[in-house]
Amino acid sequence: MASVEMYMSAVERVDGYSRLPTESYGEEDAAVSQDWPASGEVTFENVTLSYDDDLDPVVRNVTLNIKPGEKVGICGRTGSGKSSLVMGLFRLLNISDGKIRIDGVNVTDIPLSTLRTKLSIIPQDAVMFSGTVRENLDPGNVHTDEELWKALETAQMKDLVISFSEGLDSLVLEEGANFSTGQRQLFCLARALLRQSRIIVLDEATSSLDRETDKALQTVVASSWVGCTVLAIAHRVTSILDFDNVVVLEAGRIVEKGSPKDLLAKRGGTFASLLRACQQQS
Repeated sequence: MASVEMYMSAVERVDGYSRLPTESYGEEDAAVSQDWPASGEVTFENVTLSYDDDLDPVVRNVTLNIKPGEKVGICGRTGSGKSSLVMGLFRLLNISDGKIRIDGVNVTDIPLSTLRTKLSIIPQDAVMFSGTVRENLDPGNVHTDEELWKALETAQMKDLVISFSEGLDSLVLEEGANFSTGQRQLFCLARALLRQSRIIVLDEATSSLDRETDKALQTVVASSWVGCTVLAIAHRVTSILDFDNVVVLEAGRIVEKGSPKDLLAKRGGTFASLLRACQQQS
């Protein structure tokens, strides 16, 4: 009886989801060229975001220009609006006011299926599903074996997959249970490499990784995505010290932005205090 009661909460949750309004994929919206985005420029123009029309905004009046090929770290304390800002890029939140543009095109004018397939994200919680290594890397079955092996090699996972008797056809258990947390995250990295997107988002991708795996991921980001625009939500502030620019959020607003060197030189600055706190914890 206790087990039934516990599992019925999942039924209740599914029932709740089934009653939510369906996203409008807007296939009738203006189409973009096949090579969009070609440069990877991202612009936030007085953007306000909220989870629902009846709730208070979680991001307020943010204006930000990210140049093509720029690597930008986004940091701030818990609840400052870091993830919410990036979720607006994927139109996962309501854009209550302002505009988000990618290569000059308003994201609300782009069909959702097009928008989300043109961007790549490595989330905080690695997503893997039951099936094979091949199916997890290339769900659409559009890449050759050579491309899959190259992505695994870049993500430093090739040796592991080679050690399996079935190679790319080796079994992956539900939620990737037969891989460690770090290995699952590197698989997500390989998947993002295959997409060859001009814009890559790292949503606290290293928060659950040990320092060695964190270092491996940062090395791949620096070497494999040259010329790509990278937005990294930082769990460890030390991981974005080599980035071109840093944006610091507080209560849904930008309180500091600039190069890491300039922000660290700012006496009493928020970024400098976040770095000190991170170093003390380590």
